[in-house]
Amino acid sequence: MEALLNVPSFLLIPFILMLLAIAVMPMVAEKFWEPNKNKLIVSALLSVPVIVWFAAMGEFGHVSEAVLHDYVPFIVLLLGLFVITGGILIEIHSHPTPLVNTAIIGVAALLASFLGTTGAAMLLIRPLLKINEPRKHKVHTILFFIASAANCGGLLTPLGDPPLFMMFLRGAEFTWFMGLLPEWLFTNVTLLVIYYLYDRSQIKKELEDVKNPDMKKSNKIKVSGGLNFLFLLGVVFAVAHLNPANSDFLKPGSISSFVREYFIIFMVILSLILTKKDVRERNKYSWDPIIEVGYLFIGIFITMVPCLIYLKNNAHAIGVSESYQFYYISGLLSSFLDNTPTAVTFHSLALGLGAKSVGATLVAGIPEIYLKSICIASVFFGSMTYIGNGPNFMVKSIAEGAGIKMPNFFAYMFKFSLIVLLPVYIIVQLLFL
Repeated sequence: MEALLNVPSFLLIPFILMLLAIAVMPMVAEKFWEPNKNKLIVSALLSVPVIVWFAAMGEFGHVSEAVLHDYVPFIVLLLGLFVITGGILIEIHSHPTPLVNTAIIGVAALLASFLGTTGAAMLLIRPLLKINEPRKHKVHTILFFIASAANCGGLLTPLGDPPLFMMFLRGAEFTWFMGLLPEWLFTNVTLLVIYYLYDRSQIKKELEDVKNPDMKKSNKIKVSGGLNFLFLLGVVFAVAHLNPANSDFLKPGSISSFVREYFIIFMVILSLILTKKDVRERNKYSWDPIIEVGYLFIGIFITMVPCLIYLKNNAHAIGVSESYQFYYISGLLSSFLDNTPTAVTFHSLALGLGAKSVGATLVAGIPEIYLKSICIASVFFGSMTYIGNGPNFMVKSIAEGAGIKMPNFFAYMFKFSLIVLLPVYIIVQLLFL
């Protein structure tokens, strides 16, 4: 997206209202907000001023680019991972002890770098919810799952999170991201330790519920719908290889540029046809979470267009030149804007600054320390709000569908992300950047 257009400040208002609607409506108008169709209505109404202004200025290409080349790949990938993992039933027969829960979250965090944060989160959120049905105190388990599986776990490969994939397309080697292992290890181990200690304190309050005599005592795992793992591999293949930006036969802007999305949809169709109906029924599969994400994020992607242009036009005025500034500012914006275009914007800013010192190692055309700051911040800070990363909303929706009352937008930040996650992320910056 070229930063050539002067965007009036009033066009930032629809995006602010979009965020406020997501944050406030569940508290002040819960019955109105609950149906997904009303979320679509709000998204559409707030998108109208942006669409009209850009069309009137003859710059509608900015909006169409955001929809076709950002939103469509985003929602198709989420759809593919959601539907396919919804056809995999993992049944864990065990008591929901702190050790078992910690192990599930840890496995999900590890898988996130290879199946994507959405794939890992959708694969293991349902068995985690099922095993914790007897527990009274389980909201904290979902919150830590969002932080680790849906965000921090996806740092080690370009498949883990879309911002990393964009940096991969801009020249970072696939194996370069493995060099972020110390940051990945420190963050995820720290979160798991905090979770384990807190869950131990909570389980003491509910020992009788945890030792439910109806539950099997032996630790057993049963997997149904295993064919869907092949479809998951198909999605991973599509993301890694079917990209018009690095292909001679896929031409950007043509119908062939969406071959990746066609392939993912084909995997979805195969999953829906070949997965036994009872597997999805036992998995309590519902279309509501992906519909909710689709409706909300179309509004976010459209209303975000003027914000990103404004940011790019004024990036130099922000005075970003140090690695810690790239880390915190790109992290802050990744918490409320989509982290993918935010990462791309700050990569462009770093390109403009060039190497600050003689002999600086360049990766993807910018000093390596800048790239590390952008990648780590965009992935980690996506967990600071529900809208920071697509899987966050999906996990929240699935948990609520299972009868768990999740904290609202503000409570999530003030009771969890600001007091638990932010201190960890500050330590990451002090230790590694």
